[in-house]
Amino acid sequence: MDSVFGLVGKDFVILAADATSSRSILVFQHDLDKIVSLDAHKIIASSGVAADSSNFLEFIQRNLKLYEFDNDSKLTTNATANYIRNELAIALRKGPYQVNLLLGGYDNNEPSLYFLDYLAALTKVRFGAHGHASNFILSVFDREWKENLTTDEAIDIIHKCINELKTRFLISQPKFIVKLVNKDGTKVI
Repeated sequence: MDSVFGLVGKDFVILAADATSSRSILVFQHDLDKIVSLDAHKIIASSGVAADSSNFLEFIQRNLKLYEFDNDSKLTTNATANYIRNELAIALRKGPYQVNLLLGGYDNNEPSLYFLDYLAALTKVRFGAHGHASNFILSVFDREWKENLTTDEAIDIIHKCINELKTRFLISQPKFIVKLVNKDGTKVI
């Protein structure tokens, strides 16, 4: 029942995720941060089974750090997306992770957002959503998103998406965490 979504602006990426941890008909907590920082200029939001999300994101974080130590350089956002896709594809044939991801980053003076699913599909997008939220908010993105969005315009679109979910979605998601990544790094909005 996760809701994860994001968009690309002029010089930034914004990711939003509900902060609810639930399974079946039970809610475990309302303060879970589903958006993880991979480094100073890359964030990733996950939806799916909580154990798989936690394990897979920790695995990715540690391996990206290991790559940085071994090679004295960080992977670009595009390279990181392809690395993650490859790891999902390898796991698909052994023991798949039930995770859907949005990877946002800022490098080479350009923001980028990548959509990855549990079947190891990867595509670069201007906006994206995972979970039941996509049924409600992709129309908001289609209507509101435009090239070179300012930060204020993008935050307004994110608020419209959250309001759409609170109005139309049967499941209560009382709290959302929203993060932005740009040339200055990552911050919570």
